[in-house]
Amino acid sequence: MTSESEERAPDGRRSDGNGAARLARLALLFTLSALGGLAFERLGAPLPWMIGPLVISAAIFVSGAIRVGVPTGIRPFGQVVVACQVGLAFSPEAFAMLVQLAPAIVGTALMTGLCIFVVALILSRLAGISLAQAFLCGVPTSPVEAAGMAIRAGIDPMPVVLSQTLRLSAVVVALPFALYALDGWPDARRAFVRIEPVDPMNLALLAAIGVAAATTFRRLRVPNPNFLGPLSVCALLAVTDHAPAPFPGMVLALAQVVLGTWLGSTFRRELMGAAGRMAAAFLGATLLVLILCSGGAILIGRAAGLDWRTMVLGAAPGGVVEMALTAKFLGQNVALITSFHLTRIFILMPSIPWLVRLISRYETRTPKTEKTDAR
Repeated sequence: MTSESEERAPDGRRSDGNGAARLARLALLFTLSALGGLAFERLGAPLPWMIGPLVISAAIFVSGAIRVGVPTGIRPFGQVVVACQVGLAFSPEAFAMLVQLAPAIVGTALMTGLCIFVVALILSRLAGISLAQAFLCGVPTSPVEAAGMAIRAGIDPMPVVLSQTLRLSAVVVALPFALYALDGWPDARRAFVRIEPVDPMNLALLAAIGVAAATTFRRLRVPNPNFLGPLSVCALLAVTDHAPAPFPGMVLALAQVVLGTWLGSTFRRELMGAAGRMAAAFLGATLLVLILCSGGAILIGRAAGLDWRTMVLGAAPGGVVEMALTAKFLGQNVALITSFHLTRIFILMPSIPWLVRLISRYETRTPKTEKTDAR
């Protein structure tokens, strides 16, 4: 049975048409997205099965060529697959390295939070929005979670959703291409997805572990359960040398197509058209945060003796799923980079609601103080 949220498009509108027509449009959308991933792979583009579908689906939804709501229920599939794959990278050797590098990882998380707050101060003036709203616009979290926090804080969620969507998309697209530009473009003929023999029992076992872990974390009300649940359980299995084999490359590519298409579907003509100057300010703020975080990460990396590419990916203000995929594609240490992002999540995520309340309280008191001083 389809839930109410699954029947609605990302912008809140109900998708029109009967069930058969809707399924046909969804099938066409995902086919075009997959072809976009294939084209980007043949071009040798970074993260092709994520960026290709993102670009194609965003163009489709902004143009209005296909009008259909992408069910939110499909996104957990992509999250669970990627989380299991990332968790399996936590070997005993990787875990020992993470413990050793804990100061650099925590320091990078705090540095990223400071950069976000500094840029929020600038954004609030450029976009003419409150500091609390600007902070929510830039803090690394999902658009849905940021919108929920905005509503609970009495803040207009639409600019927050737009900024978060632009932030996530810009980082996913810009960062891999920037690293390619600095390190050199690889051979376009290199195939990322290969046809591999599939063990049905292992595939079923890993899928069952991922789903069970996600369900358990959701019942425990842990944030981002579809990612943190499978990641935690698979990491524990990997560290204790009890991990099953990872998913085949084709399954991982399919998960990326799902995630890229869902993210691209959040771009809407109505939202982008009404945004105008504000969208440009949000995009500029995202790029500024990315530059500041990258610079700070490189400095921390030099002090800790870590590769600058690892540090830039670890400090990037993108989603942990997307950055883990980027690290995997670029041949970086997936477990280490994921640890950077998870540390930031566990430090920043519980702090966001009370930080927003604190900022809002400060902003409501400031005008009163100014009026008193003027008298």
